[in-house]
This record gives sequence, C-alpha cells and structure tokens, in this order.
Amino acid sequence: MIQKALEALKNGEIVLVFDADNRERETDMIVAAEFMTPQHMTTMRNDAGGLFCVPLSSENSDKLGIPFMTDIMEAAAEKYPVLSELSPTDIPYDEKSAFSITLNHRETFTGVTDNDRAFTIKELGLMCKKGTQKELGKLFRAPGHVTLLRAAEGHVLKRKGHTEMSIALMEMAGLTEVAVCCEMMDDVTGGSLSTDDARKYAEEHGLVFLNGADLIEAYKEFKGL
Repeated sequence: MIQKALEALKNGEIVLVFDADNRERETDMIVAAEFMTPQHMTTMRNDAGGLFCVPLSSENSDKLGIPFMTDIMEAAAEKYPVLSELSPTDIPYDEKSAFSITLNHRETFTGVTDNDRAFTIKELGLMCKKGTQKELGKLFRAPGHVTLLRAAEGHVLKRKGHTEMSIALMEMAGLTEVAVCCEMMDDVTGGSLSTDDARKYAEEHGLVFLNGADLIEAYKEFKGL
C-alpha cells in the first residue's frame, strides 16, 4: 500500500493518512505542495473541512528562516507577557506544537480563496524545490491565510504527527519536502471523521488510505533502520 501512496503523490493525487488511536485519532488528506491545485483545495475544503496546513521539513524550515510559533511567542513575551501564559504546555496528545507562521503569496488578493491559497502553497513548494528560499520575503507576506508547520528534525523518527508523516511521504516519494494536510471532519458528530468512514471515503473515491504505523515502519525500512 505504501508504494501505491507514493505513486499517487508523485502523480499529484491526494492520499489519506490516519495517525493513531493513541494520538489525535484523525485522518488527514495529504498532497504534495508542488502539485497543489485549486481543485485540490476545493476537494479538501468540502470533503475534509479541517485546518489547511503546510508541513515543511526542518531543513526547508531552516533555509526559509521560519521558527516555531512558540519561539516567536517566547521572544515577544517580555513586551507581551500574556504570550507566556498562552504557551501550549498542556497539549493532551503531544509535547510540542508544530505551528509556525502564516503567509500569503504577494500576488494573491485576499489570500483565502481556493485559487489564492492553492497558488500560495504551490509557489512555496516550487520555491523550495528550486532552492531559492532566500526569496521568501520578496515573494510572500505575513501574516496570511496559509498556516506553516515545522516538522521535527528526523520527522517520524522523533515525532509521530501528520506534519512528520507528510514529510516522510514526500521524502520516500522523492518529492520536495513541503506538503499540504487537512483533517477530515464529521458533519454529523461534530468530531473528526471515524476511521471506518475515512476508509470508506477512500474506497469510494479511488484514493489510497494509509495507517500511520505502517507508514512509519515503511520509513524505517527506507532508511535502513
């Protein structure tokens, strides 16, 4: 199944990834940022409905010069003490938040439409692919409507979130390590979509469904561990 997922990603298709029962218990739609289209955005907005995020590898994050949001809060806490009080030290399923900054491409208008967000995401992926990260401030503005996530160094070997799973998939597929992920929500229960319903959606739409544990094991084999 992992090979099918990698081929799908290389073809610009969406794959579904469930993290774990003892973590968020959520299924995310994931696609490679360099292949992002407005149609991807429309599908994920309508059929997933969670928060659109753009995971980047720690290497790409360092080249871009973007920090964790918690680092920004810590640096600004002396002037704005409330930021210390807001520190996310009590996340029930994790030790550290992957959230970074938000941005829009400077050629977008409001930045929130399917066209605008898809353009921002794709251009960010292509910029990292070309190795021109020094142009970040020239091409993008912040804050914006696209939320960036910093993957942990070593990603799934250190942290087992969708941020890291997205980057592991990009690496195994030989793609630029910038992705898009969005949680699948349930209109009926008001919670996340059940794993069974996510599998059913994948079957009905011809998409690959991956279990996080299988993805991590595949990555370990990929790295010879």
